[in-house]
Amino acid sequence: MTIEKKSDAGWCFDNSFVHLPKVFFSPTKPEPVRHAGQILLNDALAEDLGLNVEILQSTGAQVFAGNEIPSGAMPIAQAYAGHQFGHFTNLGDGRAILLGEHLTPDRQRVDVQLKGSGRTPYSRSGDGRAALGPMIREYIISEGMESLGIPTTRSLSVTATGESVLRGTPLPGAILTRIATSHIRVGTFQYAAALGDKENLSQLLAYTVDRHFPELRDSDDLPFAFFQAVLDRQADLISRWMLVGFVHGVMNTDNVSIAGETIDYGPCAFLDIYHPETVFSSIDHQGRYAFQNQPSITQWNLARLAESLLQVVPGNPEDVVEKFVEILETFSSCYEKYFQIGANAKLGLTTLEKEDSVIYSELLNIMEESQLDFTATFVSLANSIEQPEVDPGLSKVVGFSGWVEQWSQRLAREPGSFVDAAKRMRTVNPVIIPRNLKVEEALVAAESGDIEPTHRLLEALKSPFSKTKENEPYQKGALPGSQPYCTFCGT
Repeated sequence: MTIEKKSDAGWCFDNSFVHLPKVFFSPTKPEPVRHAGQILLNDALAEDLGLNVEILQSTGAQVFAGNEIPSGAMPIAQAYAGHQFGHFTNLGDGRAILLGEHLTPDRQRVDVQLKGSGRTPYSRSGDGRAALGPMIREYIISEGMESLGIPTTRSLSVTATGESVLRGTPLPGAILTRIATSHIRVGTFQYAAALGDKENLSQLLAYTVDRHFPELRDSDDLPFAFFQAVLDRQADLISRWMLVGFVHGVMNTDNVSIAGETIDYGPCAFLDIYHPETVFSSIDHQGRYAFQNQPSITQWNLARLAESLLQVVPGNPEDVVEKFVEILETFSSCYEKYFQIGANAKLGLTTLEKEDSVIYSELLNIMEESQLDFTATFVSLANSIEQPEVDPGLSKVVGFSGWVEQWSQRLAREPGSFVDAAKRMRTVNPVIIPRNLKVEEALVAAESGDIEPTHRLLEALKSPFSKTKENEPYQKGALPGSQPYCTFCGT
């Protein structure tokens, strides 16, 4: 058992993943960088983790850059596989190193990972490094998701390396320090299954259940119970993405967290104008991971997890497959349950009626046909209850007045007044999200040495449901007819 030791900075490492079979990781130290410089430090997160912010501000950059290893850390690169755009590949942490598992003051176990910290045994032909822009993007979007109440990995720090990375052109290098409940992925189970060693897979399953689903430890049908629990978390997570217009961009199985957190922010972005086929990623030429496809892709990814678990289930193989298929087929209803509860909340509804899904889908159809902004439309709906003329533009939208009449009749069957409904809507419909143009402005400025736009954007995103004078510049998205927004992985 690893001995816990708390450092002056507050690090308290207790590393459990390294007790798994060694096929799951490779001891790997970060590659030192030329000049470590702190760019962003998440003071609030650091305090929640029980870390000394003052020390991190003065000397933390050396740790976050990989130049110093804190006491108790056991740096490793994790092995995993994944279906990348449908094609199976053995992978692993090609540019990330897990420093170790930190115990927070309330005894929560979290991974501390350095992303962009140099080559590992899994880097293949990659340089193991990361550019500043994509690391700041992950910091901004992940913290925006946290403020929206969506399960996510967190960003503790972005640290400059003082070195350039080549991504077509030389770009300033940086390392992101990521905090996660764990980095166990669907791809981790695929990797274990591909090795063909039942014992390795059994140990991974037991470890993952113990860490993330302790309530299942004594389950008679552990693989099935585990699969059902992971399915439920994924259904909940993806429904939350869909309700705020988030597009992950690269939903490969190696980017699916077993813990149910949003992870691996690459070419991600948010909808401005609502269109279900929206794709932002420059590499998703076929629209595999388009906005509307995210639920079905999640079910496809879960099928790959089920295939990986087949080896550890005794009994007739046909019966085992049938049971997994039976559970997998519950995904649609599970997802729809979470989604409809959330959709009703966006419309101020607290109860569920049979036709509610039609009301919401008809609104989306109107938004698509009229090229309405996804986020702003729900804000306007809440305002219209109390101030009917707040957005006269909506009244000119084809079909909108008829829809409002239908919605009003539904609201009339809710307890409380229409004003109460408006108040409820304002607690779930964000006034601001990480708008693509504002994110891009911050990234361009940061790459030129000006981090202030990033700080202002991060500050605004802390209160996404409050309309203030300070966050007013961040409320509007791209207008209809604007040039399509394009994002890049940064690898």
